[in-house]
Amino acid sequence: MNDESSNTSAPDHSGQNPFSTDFRIASCGFAMGAADIVPGVSGGTVALILGVYERLIAAITRCDATFLKLLFSRQWRAAADHIDLRFITALGCGIAVGIGGLASLMTYLLSNQMSFTFAVFTGMIIASSMIVARRIPKWNIQLVGMLLLGSVVALRLVTLSVLQNPPESLWYLYLCGMIGITAMILPGISGAFILLLLNRYHYITDSIKGLVHGNIDIAVITALFVFGMGCLTGLLSFSRVLRWLLSRYHDETMAVLCGFMLGSLYKLWPFQRDATPDVEKFKHKTFENFIPDAFTSQVWVAIVLCVCGVSVVLLLDVFGRRTDRTRTAESDRQTQPTAGQ
Repeated sequence: MNDESSNTSAPDHSGQNPFSTDFRIASCGFAMGAADIVPGVSGGTVALILGVYERLIAAITRCDATFLKLLFSRQWRAAADHIDLRFITALGCGIAVGIGGLASLMTYLLSNQMSFTFAVFTGMIIASSMIVARRIPKWNIQLVGMLLLGSVVALRLVTLSVLQNPPESLWYLYLCGMIGITAMILPGISGAFILLLLNRYHYITDSIKGLVHGNIDIAVITALFVFGMGCLTGLLSFSRVLRWLLSRYHDETMAVLCGFMLGSLYKLWPFQRDATPDVEKFKHKTFENFIPDAFTSQVWVAIVLCVCGVSVVLLLDVFGRRTDRTRTAESDRQTQPTAGQ
């Protein structure tokens, strides 16, 4: 995103109470954080709906050489203004509160209602893949091939034994944060879903839950710090690569991402049996997929929840596109008098 678009992304707050503006932005962050903790709901989509997406991307891309130059020359105010620090701080605080607020609920649901929870997640991912597929104006044989390739690669990845029991190391947490956070710049892709595929979702939510409840442990704090540094690195580095791919190979990238999401649904199959009943901690358990023998009440409930998951994401997308069209129309009306002068 160039400087011109970055400047237009940041709204003019003149005449507004800055603290009320901060509260509004923090509220947007809370909604994004709540979405980010749910696999299948994209924080980027919520940011787009609430009108802070472009400003967020502009702030991320402004962590550049100019920002470093201002820091090294000790121009603190100019550096803060350059990256829109007040906006980032308010939004980040809101995101943190949103994630912390729902971490306990998601840990409980995965530990006690995994089948029904995965059913909802499955519906959300199916809907999200539809949204991503719709971003491709015209499909052709090549793009279908890219989709199939992404599906096969994802299916292979989620069935690897190394991802069933990933390494208990800080470098892996760092990598998970680096990969997962890039979903923020892609409306339709969920960062929590990426963590679920990497088998670190429950570990992260459980750690956040413990921290929120005052269970201060140096190992947990270290793990979350390393994960956070991975997120920061991903935003400042890999997100730029992803933006380059989207600008040069948009349709191909979207096709692969869509296939990746569909192939990864194997991980979220609602009907799984515990393959390690002797293991007490959920994060160390492994599960095996199975097909139900009959349409029991549990199966029907899972199907209904899956449909509900699809509906929620599609309704969010419809609302987001309608809001975006309204915002674009208002912007065009505001610029018309200037253009006529």
